[in-house]
Amino acid sequence: MTPPKKARTTPPYELLYWPGIPGRGEFIRLVFEATGTPYTDVASSKKDGINEVLACKAETLTVDSDGNPPAFAPPALRIPGEGKGGKSLVLYQTPSILSYLGDKLGLAGEDEAEKHWVLSHALTALDLNNETHDTHHPIATGKYYEDQKEEALKKAADFRENRIPKYLGFFERVLKGNEKHGEGKYLVGGKLSYADTTLFHVVNGLKFAFPKEMEARESEFPILLSTFYPNVEGHGGLKEYLASDRRQPYSMGIFRHYPELDRQ
Repeated sequence: MTPPKKARTTPPYELLYWPGIPGRGEFIRLVFEATGTPYTDVASSKKDGINEVLACKAETLTVDSDGNPPAFAPPALRIPGEGKGGKSLVLYQTPSILSYLGDKLGLAGEDEAEKHWVLSHALTALDLNNETHDTHHPIATGKYYEDQKEEALKKAADFRENRIPKYLGFFERVLKGNEKHGEGKYLVGGKLSYADTTLFHVVNGLKFAFPKEMEARESEFPILLSTFYPNVEGHGGLKEYLASDRRQPYSMGIFRHYPELDRQ
């Protein structure tokens, strides 16, 4: 892949995630792109990169050659030279990776209190991410959507009517409470954090999956949808990234657009 223009030099971050979809790997990509930090999206840039993704979560793996425990599932982040004895460090779980990178890339807040607020808000946005996924897989992740469509219709109705406004209303309040410092543009303090990029991506995905619902809710959450969202969208390297072919299109991942699940 082509790295962002404003590239830093070290360390060589390697993202291990499935190719072809934004998925949970997108939360990791966004912090790299927002800060102009070079990284390798292994499965998309290497000929046999998918094998490296599969290897980090192999069912028979107990510890890798560098002493790392296996990842439960992608995304995982490999950082050569940062592990024990100067070997590679491998991290998994999206919030764990974001917390690590937030400290390294200046996206984790200005002090100890802000650091924990950023993590808490990111975890809450990721909860919304997971609930969005469950609208089209309410019974089992291993079954096709068509095998649980009736249940999905009921799940999506509750999600639209109750869960979307609950989450968006919460973040509207957070932004309002931080207006003195963030002017409605940031969740914590007066600068971008990984909580902002995480929430941005979830809202972006909701706009794709439930366009009618999100349009109808626009006036209910003016700070979140009319100030915060466009600010993050146009932030530094993110604007270029979002318009580039590095940004994977939504398809059959977490955010899917089934018209019958949207507001009728």
